[in-house]
Amino acid sequence: MCSMQIREKVDVCVIGAGHAGCEAALACARMGLETVIFTVSVDSVALMPCNPNVGGSSKGHLVREIDALGGEMGKNIDKTFIQSKMLNISKGPAVHSLRAQADKAEYSRAMRKVLENQEHLTIKQAEVCEFLWEDMDCPASCSMAGNQEGEGKYKGKCEGKHLEGFSGKSLDNGTGKKKITGVRTFTGAVYACKAVILCTGTYLRARCLCGEAITYTGPNGLQAANYLTDSLKKLGIEMRRFKTGTPARMDKRSLDFSKMQEQFGDERIVPFSFSTDPEDVQKEQVSCWLTYTNEETHDVIRRNLDRSPIYAGIIEGTGPRYCPSIEDKVVKFADKERHQVFIEPEGLHTNEMYVGGMSSSLPEDVQLAMYRTVPGLENCKIVRNAYAIEYDCINPRQLYPTLEFKDIKGLFSGGQCNGSSGYEEAAAQGLIAGINASLSILGKEQITIDRSEAYIGVLIDDLVTKDNFEPYRMMTSRAEYRLLLRQDNADLRLREKGYRAGLVSEELYGETLTKKKMIEAEIGRLKKQTVGASRKVQDFLTAKGSPALKTGTTMAELMCRPELSYSELEELDPGRQPLPHDVIEQVEIELKYEGYITRQLRQVQQFRKMEKKRIPQDLDYKDVKSLRLEARQKLIAYRPVSVGQASRISGVSPADISVLLVYLEQYNRKRETDNSLTEGNMG
Repeated sequence: MCSMQIREKVDVCVIGAGHAGCEAALACARMGLETVIFTVSVDSVALMPCNPNVGGSSKGHLVREIDALGGEMGKNIDKTFIQSKMLNISKGPAVHSLRAQADKAEYSRAMRKVLENQEHLTIKQAEVCEFLWEDMDCPASCSMAGNQEGEGKYKGKCEGKHLEGFSGKSLDNGTGKKKITGVRTFTGAVYACKAVILCTGTYLRARCLCGEAITYTGPNGLQAANYLTDSLKKLGIEMRRFKTGTPARMDKRSLDFSKMQEQFGDERIVPFSFSTDPEDVQKEQVSCWLTYTNEETHDVIRRNLDRSPIYAGIIEGTGPRYCPSIEDKVVKFADKERHQVFIEPEGLHTNEMYVGGMSSSLPEDVQLAMYRTVPGLENCKIVRNAYAIEYDCINPRQLYPTLEFKDIKGLFSGGQCNGSSGYEEAAAQGLIAGINASLSILGKEQITIDRSEAYIGVLIDDLVTKDNFEPYRMMTSRAEYRLLLRQDNADLRLREKGYRAGLVSEELYGETLTKKKMIEAEIGRLKKQTVGASRKVQDFLTAKGSPALKTGTTMAELMCRPELSYSELEELDPGRQPLPHDVIEQVEIELKYEGYITRQLRQVQQFRKMEKKRIPQDLDYKDVKSLRLEARQKLIAYRPVSVGQASRISGVSPADISVLLVYLEQYNRKRETDNSLTEGNMG
């Protein structure tokens, strides 16, 4: 009997078609690389298994940055949202964040359509079970060079028994570095490739828990990925076990909205994507609703805590601190008399309503009793039960800031499998992983986005540098330069990087450069435009509740007054030329917050000095005398790429950094001397 095996050859394999996988695959394909994206179900592309929205506090910044770099999430939500709102508008511009309620089915369909019609991209419904790799210290002819194509399992560990005359090192005394050569699916198909991007989300050895009932599936009952964890471990990758959860979905017809507070979208809708025409997103919106838990709700929960998998010790994984279940809220915030509950539509063509703020793993009967104590939910009918989901993920300290594994060339990782939470965090990582996998294959230098450039930089730096023992969630408070990293200027900050990578067109990049010049020109004009203390000016200021002038000033100085806006000052500035709204917005923010912005720019200069001090990856920290033991252990474990990154590692003190700086100066001086001697001998 003749057995046949499918063998394909591509440039990139992307494992998983969630929000990270979609961005990664699109980036690779758009950069001209033949890409295949694997998913356990084609119907689950860009699935929203939890909350049906995109954006929110800090997350809106990430979506804007994804768009500025050439990603798809912002464009897709602009096409499929059903309500949109700018959050935190009563506060400063640094924390303004856009949030849109999605039609989750349409969001998934629209993203799938983009993937299906993207040149160089193939969607494949299959479960990837195994990585194919080779040891970089072994010659290609070595029988122990790794998990080669055509073999059903790993061949074993190389003992240095190579062909006679080979001078390479064995796995034991060499670098131990591996190189990805492909993947194998459950059906045995082999896909040879130059890079693999891991975007498995919450599917690795996943199990869902609803009280005593446990199903060994991924979210929404989809097939779990049960084999890939073993392959990751064989590659030497350290794994973790995390958990997250989702609330119930209810039948809209069973809810009493008269007992809830109606929540409306903005009158004037702001799009996520900088390339979306604002006029195209002005449309009728649906309402969301707000209600609250009460003491009766909390009493039901407290009486049944012993039936919760979280408190019964059944759940092994660590849950997210900043997105707790309702059980955790009641236990950890016992002084709170009530908690907010948001009732949100899942789409225009379904009666399912999402119960935000009440995720749970309690049994079905307890869930029903609990939900029915909430005003407006007294007669609710549950369509889908709430559940907790446990899954495997990697320890992200094993990654470079480029999201490539330090010891496995060609293997990148992005999304919830890196220990983060949220669609937006996942998409951001997927995009960076896709860009860098492509640049690596194309023989170009990979990009690193640092903390001073974007929320994406903060997100990735926190993941790869800090000890994260729970699912990581982005927050504005994590960004120390947040006044510079506003959601409104993401295009000005990141368009160039997207253009250099090949994801932003010449036309879009040109528009951004034109916008930048217009902003600079208008700020310059306003700083030169003088205003005298005439009767007309004084009357104007009095009418606006602004102090009178004692002497002449400039339009820019008047703009700094909080009670005066650019549009209001037109009366004193009749010669101005009309400008686009987004240009005016930047002019106003830059002038009103100029002092604070200047101060943060100085801080960034100091930050970048440390980031530019690179640390050789082969540096032996055992040679760095005077380092404290904890610092040495942490530096060996994390292998930071710069002194700046080293300074952010927990357990590495300022004194340790001073020791490291002195050593690096001596190390670099010695290396320069050795290089000069070598060149002299060669001459």
